[in-house]
Amino acid sequence: MKVLTDDLLIKELIEQNNYSDAAKRLFEIQKQQWQMLASGYETLKTVKSKSFQFDGFKIKAQFNAGRITSTSAKVDPKSISERKCFLCTENLPEEQKGILYNNKYIILCNPFPIFPAHFTLTQKEHQPQRIIDTFSDMLDLSRDLAKYYTVIYNGPRCGASAPDHLHFQAGNKFFMPIDDEFHQIKNEYGKMIYEDDDLSFYAVDDGIRKFVSIESLDKNLVVKTFNKFYKIYSELLNEKQEPMINLISFYEEEYGWRVIIFLRSKHRPNVFFAEGDEKILVSPAAIDLGGVCIFPREEDYNRITKEMMTDIFKEVFVDNEKFKVILEKLKLSF
Repeated sequence: MKVLTDDLLIKELIEQNNYSDAAKRLFEIQKQQWQMLASGYETLKTVKSKSFQFDGFKIKAQFNAGRITSTSAKVDPKSISERKCFLCTENLPEEQKGILYNNKYIILCNPFPIFPAHFTLTQKEHQPQRIIDTFSDMLDLSRDLAKYYTVIYNGPRCGASAPDHLHFQAGNKFFMPIDDEFHQIKNEYGKMIYEDDDLSFYAVDDGIRKFVSIESLDKNLVVKTFNKFYKIYSELLNEKQEPMINLISFYEEEYGWRVIIFLRSKHRPNVFFAEGDEKILVSPAAIDLGGVCIFPREEDYNRITKEMMTDIFKEVFVDNEKFKVILEKLKLSF
């Protein structure tokens, strides 16, 4: 496969199962050898950022002009059918190189970054974005990249700019505020669904976001709990396709996995579709919900306020009534 790197050090690191350092090395090489990637990271120098402090957590607004294509991507079936899949290996730029992971995924550097080091983890084969069959892979990736990186997943109807091709993303740990603030948020706003020595399963409503979290050292237990959640959540929402969720998977050797599952009701807020001065180009996905909300137009970034951010976030999550029912149903399942 032409896309795979032939760097000897990367090959040695992979033999040691050190994918975190292998990805770091790939990033350094690609920045030197691939102009499109170097240009993408040059745009990060023009990024502006401001923080809004909430009770126990913060949300950053980031002006990032390089994300205009992704934020405004057309993801309807017609638009997708009329373009080439930009994640299939045969359509990647000639200079783009990757690392094969478990003979299933290719670790690629993302030329339109948000993170200081941003990766796309694409399935080798072209298949739809779908978490229920691949959640276990996400856990493996987050464990094997855990030295430096957090792994995220955006659902096909709430953030994935390529819903036709299965992929995850990875980026620097602690870049998203929620990586640091999770325990404080959980302690302040969390309600226990189930907890014992091996598993912590909570529901959290922090006032602007609603999510469930799974924490465990036991991978099988994390998978089993996620599958239980997925089934109940899909049934409650009467979903025949994947329910709208975004995931963040964070791994530490001492504590195991921490998976955050954001519970969505809609893809984009009303202001995204507004006309003229009312329009704000914002499309919340996992990184935004993790606390770094991207605005690719400077005028939107300049006028965004804490109150506007609150409204945007609240609008794209399930409502209070649904959240209450979800919590009750999940509790009954244990």
